[in-house]
Amino acid sequence: MEGLRGGGHGEAAVDGGDERWVEDSSVDYQGRPPLRAATGSWKAAIERLSYFGLATSLMIYLTKVLQEEMKFAAKNVNYWTSVTTLMPLVGGFLADGYLGRFSTVLFSTLIYLSGLILLAISQLSPRLKPERNLHLHETLFFVAIYLVSVGTGGHKPALESFGADQFDDGHAAERVQKMSYFNWWNCALCAGVLLGVTVIVYLQEKVGWGAAAVVLATVMAASLAVFLAGWRHYRYRVPEGSPLTPLVRVLVAAARKRHLHLPADANELYEVKPQNIKRRLLCHTDQLRFLDKAAVVEHDGGEERRGAWRLATVTQVEETKLVLAMVPIWVATLPFGITAAQVSTFFIKQGSVMDRRMGPHFTLPPASTFAMAAIGMIVAVAVYDKVLEPYLRRLTGGERGLSILKRIGVGIAFTIVAMAVAATVERRRLRSASPASMSVFWLVPQFLLMGIGDGFALVGLQEYFYDQVPDSMRSLGIGLYLSVIGAGSFLSSQLITAVDRVTSHGGAAAGWFGKDLNSSRLDLFYWLLACIGVANLVFYIVVATRYSYKTVMAGGKVVDDKAGDIECAAAAAAAAY
Repeated sequence: MEGLRGGGHGEAAVDGGDERWVEDSSVDYQGRPPLRAATGSWKAAIERLSYFGLATSLMIYLTKVLQEEMKFAAKNVNYWTSVTTLMPLVGGFLADGYLGRFSTVLFSTLIYLSGLILLAISQLSPRLKPERNLHLHETLFFVAIYLVSVGTGGHKPALESFGADQFDDGHAAERVQKMSYFNWWNCALCAGVLLGVTVIVYLQEKVGWGAAAVVLATVMAASLAVFLAGWRHYRYRVPEGSPLTPLVRVLVAAARKRHLHLPADANELYEVKPQNIKRRLLCHTDQLRFLDKAAVVEHDGGEERRGAWRLATVTQVEETKLVLAMVPIWVATLPFGITAAQVSTFFIKQGSVMDRRMGPHFTLPPASTFAMAAIGMIVAVAVYDKVLEPYLRRLTGGERGLSILKRIGVGIAFTIVAMAVAATVERRRLRSASPASMSVFWLVPQFLLMGIGDGFALVGLQEYFYDQVPDSMRSLGIGLYLSVIGAGSFLSSQLITAVDRVTSHGGAAAGWFGKDLNSSRLDLFYWLLACIGVANLVFYIVVATRYSYKTVMAGGKVVDDKAGDIECAAAAAAAAY
């Protein structure tokens, strides 16, 4: 059954074996098979909170301190967000193939720290303040925040995948815990967001960016110490070289044997015996069958022709199919990334020009309006994990209440509604006799809807790209998830440029983006995003309904994915043989 039709996604438990030991390919800190009771699980997976004070305040800082125009500031924020969320592709590749996830977290955190320290210096040193030397201050500021981007490139994919590695997919209880892990990981991130957009932003507004950077650097250093303190209790994955090489070998082998005929029986395709290796084997599928030729055994003069670039296993072929099948899903989620980019740019800018007074003595900082999106996400994730998913599990009888792709689709739908609501609110603000007197709490619905949408779509994307990639490239999988947001931010910048050029007739007239919000037509831009979202949702549904999930075979048994329902009897028979 296709991706959107399934009711569950978990793998059935594999019976047998000594449950005291973890039987996947992980090791403990001494390189031995991990003892289940002493390593992994939640004790090792709950890590530091993430701080979004820098990201949410960046738009305000660029426009007020560096005096950039709104459209240029929005593009700079989007470029920085793009780099921050695309760098994890590099970090994930290094973590999976060469450095290992633990080492990548360590080194990237040190780079992250250096960026925060440089940011503090650029704010606290009298000679580097913007009123003394704006150009030098601007240069150091951008170097600092891009060092944070580079650090994030290794930190985000390696830390999240390292946390998920603490759960054994072959153990029923830990497999269910891993499903909740992604939910509560994001709750922890949202708790960090709340601290970042309240406490940190308040420090930026009332004390200064330097003080806020010092606090962030201190907390980051403390979190690194906590992370290192648990090193004896972690489960580690040993890097095995480039995770992309086996995929390229499959493509080369299939191309070399393109003139061969595929056997009628899939049992004749080459695969190693399950008892000879520790890694999980995948079942054969009928998708992208031309790649199956890589697993066809050639005979030359009665002898088999082998070699890494001439013969691949069924598992390697299926892993290549999985990666190729992700491309349409990745493309179909890009408009969601474009929509998500508006929260930290135009949503925040809207809040800055509205009435933010909360009583006679307190004014809400503009970036703190982002807290409403974080609250929406926390509520959505908590309700889903504790109420909706258990109910759907009982209803369907599966381990997973809602298939991953269904969950992503629901989140995309929420963000489309959020754009429509945002357009309506902005239109009302523009038509108001006094736009500045309109309460900032009119933005609550659009922030909450975006937060709820993130609670479905973002968590679903994280789990999808972690779970459906080959086991050897799971950090890179998290990097692929983050690249959706990064590419979405980049496309948002390009869309702003294109819309501005078209609506202003090349600068000859007033377009949708003026020098400030009151001279702009942000409401029309939001409606454009909503229309793009609706068209894309139709495309996403078509792609998702044709998707087949990963199906694993372990110990001669088919560990079937109920959300995919892929027939795998031939692979099971081969393993049994």
